[in-house]
Amino acid sequence: METVEPIRDKNHIKAIKINLRSKKNPRDYLLFVMGINCGLRASDLLKLKIKDLFRNGRVLDCFYIRMKKTNKELKIDINDSMKGALNYYYEKADIKSNDEYLFKSERSDKPLERVRMHQLINQWVQDIELDIKAGCHTLRKTFGYQARMKGKSIDIIQKALGHRTQEVTKRYIGITDDEVKSLIMNLNL
Repeated sequence: METVEPIRDKNHIKAIKINLRSKKNPRDYLLFVMGINCGLRASDLLKLKIKDLFRNGRVLDCFYIRMKKTNKELKIDINDSMKGALNYYYEKADIKSNDEYLFKSERSDKPLERVRMHQLINQWVQDIELDIKAGCHTLRKTFGYQARMKGKSIDIIQKALGHRTQEVTKRYIGITDDEVKSLIMNLNL
């Protein structure tokens, strides 16, 4: 199994968001925004339903999800980026029922499959000519990596990702020895 990478440059994140909005595909735009902002595993993200995130057409402030891998319940606060994407989705998507999957397959009422999600993420990365190994974990890794770049502690990121150790979290989000060295060399206080 090939290791995938986070999207490290915020300009690449912005480019993907702009590209997805221009394609007028609210599902894919929402999948990207939710994936990089809440840090859920693909299996948990893909099982979300309209009723998990909306009440009477309004976006909730948070939602709860039982994680498939750990069976732990997790509260996810919905930030402004997610709210904007959710409102865009609700306005543009053809929603027939609150029981629909948020990330519905193009061909059925079933949720998007991980294989298709993998293909989509690779396409988004290729569309902006970003040369990284991408896949389902790219969004989750981007969440962790960007949180770290904003100064959040490894402890907090570890808890958000549900990892057992800090070492697993550091390896997962792509904090490498070279990046640590670069930080020290460029700090020069």
